[in-house]
This record gives sequence, structure tokens and C-alpha cells, in this order.
Amino acid sequence: MQPRELLNELFHTALAVASPSRRMPEFLAEAAGMARGRVVVIGAGKASAAMARAVEDNWPGMKSQLSGLVITRYGHAVPCRYIEIVEAAHPVPDAAGRDAARRLLTETVANLTPDDLVLCLISGGGSALLALPGDGITLEDKQALSRELLNSGATIGEINCVRKHLSAIKGGRLALACRPARMLTLLISDVPGDDPSVIASGPTLPDATTCADALVVLEKYRIPAAPAILDYLRTGHGETPKPDNPAFANGLARLIATPQIALEAAAARARELGYPAHILSDAIEGESRDVALVHAALAKQVAARNQPFAAPCVLLSGGETTVTVRGKGRGGRNVEFLLAMAVALKGHPGIHSLAADTDGVDGAEETAGAVIDPTTLQRAVAAGLLPAASLANNDGHGFFQAIGDAIVTGPTLTNVNDFRAILVMPPAPRS
Repeated sequence: MQPRELLNELFHTALAVASPSRRMPEFLAEAAGMARGRVVVIGAGKASAAMARAVEDNWPGMKSQLSGLVITRYGHAVPCRYIEIVEAAHPVPDAAGRDAARRLLTETVANLTPDDLVLCLISGGGSALLALPGDGITLEDKQALSRELLNSGATIGEINCVRKHLSAIKGGRLALACRPARMLTLLISDVPGDDPSVIASGPTLPDATTCADALVVLEKYRIPAAPAILDYLRTGHGETPKPDNPAFANGLARLIATPQIALEAAAARARELGYPAHILSDAIEGESRDVALVHAALAKQVAARNQPFAAPCVLLSGGETTVTVRGKGRGGRNVEFLLAMAVALKGHPGIHSLAADTDGVDGAEETAGAVIDPTTLQRAVAAGLLPAASLANNDGHGFFQAIGDAIVTGPTLTNVNDFRAILVMPPAPRS
């Protein structure tokens, strides 16, 4: 198997094991056991429609119990019979997401009883899709702030801390609206550390962060915000329900897929194909280009000295890196990582790498990621590109599309965050 084929095989193995159709069925028996009346299915995220379809396909009780509303990204819808699917914008929210979130909050979960079950399906991307601003904050205010946050280099935990405290539905507020029904939240994790309260800004989970924490994030990254937003935070109007709130007493949360599960499946597949595999971490954060330098140095150490692992081998990692946008190119954190890694490797023989977002969307582009090999820089220069200049301009997508090394999957209908695989081959024998 050629290096590129191997890396693609590992990536698609990771996607397959994290798919809702594979992960959901084992959790539905618990859900059915909690339901005495209606089963109201709600949710948000890039995988939420596929999760809803898995509920309909595998529900162990009477399917006439099922109803609800789930919000997903444009292009990520899956047809359902009993559960309404609405599409909206991501990563910057739009009116469709706002209106759907309002309907979910005021209509879908209205008039519930203690016999009803709310089955909440959450995956990455849900924060932007549940775009219902707090009182006095406009959608335009939130859109402008979203753009600033996404370009700032802030971590997903920091971004979602701010989002929670400006929302009428996130940060546990949706759980308040679902009382007195029972609630089971099923989550696909796209965040380092798998904290359920961070995934999609935890609409049904208690929040330990505060308005003061959100203000610290804005100050740390020097993010401009509308006066209404600052007032909402400074006055405490945006405070979220805390872990001791009795609204959460009837709720359970289950992680059904995580980055670690995906990495372990890829590692097992690599070993089946004859390549020792090593998982570096499932929760790597930091600036993409800095993370790339560390991965490049480690790969070179393996290639040159068989330390800390012997070549040939595969190095795997996940998590969510960030990009501080300074240029005007078309970028994403995974292509930024790969471009920085290619520049650092300088065509090092025997090192190949793939980095991609498991939802099929790296940044705002309909491109999952890319691959690099020892010829990447050479081919780029031949095509008239200056790799270092492309990196400085945050133009990873433009770079890899120009040399034909972009990975386009379309919507994968799952989301366990970044997937990185590095194949390190031993040096060629000297003649």
C-alpha cells in the first residue's frame, strides 16, 4: 500500500468508527427505558441529523412516540420521518439558526410532563447552530463577535465560554426549558478533554464558568464587542445555571463517540497493515503552526534515530488547534498545520502526513484537509507557489488545492475533531 493510500485508509477508518449509525444503537435501550410518554428528540450539530436518523432506524419502542426538531449545518441534513431537520449556517450563525433555536425553545419542548423523555442529540458545531441571542443582543452583534472569536486564536473552550453567556439557550438553559421531563443527552465529542459542558456550549449541561470568565476571554484576545454584549456580561444578565441547579437532577449525559475512539481504531488498522502505531494525544491544542513544528521535530527524530519509536511507524494525534488569522487567504487549522509542517520538513525523505477535520469541513471550506509528502514543496514551487508566503497569508486551502493534495469528503455526518496521521519510513539503504 502506498503512503497516501495508507493515510487515507486510517482516516476513513476513524470516520467509520465514529459514525452515528455505528455508535447510537447501544445507547437507545437506556433511552427507551426512561420513556413513559412522549419522546421528544432535539439537538444541534453537524452530526445531529445523522444521529436523529439513527434514532428513527433503531428505536426499540414504538416509533410513534418520536417527534422533535434537530438543527444541522447546511448540506448535512439526513431525511427523517418523525423528527424535523432544519439547516442553518456554521461557523457564523444566521437567521435560520436563530429562528429554529427559538422554535425549539418555545414550541418543541413546551408543555412537557414528568412522563416525557427529552432525547438531546449534540455534536460539534451546535454552538453556531443554536443561535438565540440573549435579551438586547442582536443577531448581527453575535455574528460580528463570532468572526472575531474565530480569527483570534482562542481555544474552543474559551470561545464557548463567551458563547454560553450571550445565549438564551446554551450553557444549560435548554435544560431549564425542558422541565419537568426526564432528559438524556447523547454527545459526539469534538473538544479536547471531552467535557460535555463544552461540546456545542452545553445547552443541556450545567456551566461552571461565569460572565467574568467570558470578559477575561474578550480582554485576553483584545476582541471588540458591541456595547450590548459588554453590558450583558458586566451586569451578570448572561449568567448561566450552575451545577447545583435542581433542573439538572433528572438529566443524564452519555458520550457516544470521542476523538480517542477514532484514534484507537486508526491505530488498530495501521497495525493490521503492518505498521506500528503510536497515539501521541487525543487532546492537542495550541497554534496550528506551532503544533506542526513539534510534530515535524518528533517525526525527524524517529526517522533519524529511531527515538522515541522505531521506523517504520505511524504517529497519530487529535484535538483542536487554533489559527490566529493575520493573512487574507483561505485557511483552516488542519491545512495550516500541514503547510507549516511541510515547510519545517523541507522535503525530508520518508515522512508523509495527513491532517483533516473529521466533519469534512476545515475552517469554513468544504474541504476536510490535505496530505503532504517529500515532494510537496518541490511541486508547489513548480506550480509557482511560495510555501512560506502561503503560510504567512493563512492560505492553506489555496496552497493544497493548487497542487492537487486537498482531501474532499463532503459531509461525513460525524465530528470527533482533528485527525492527524504521520507515516515515518526508515531511511533508504545506502548503495
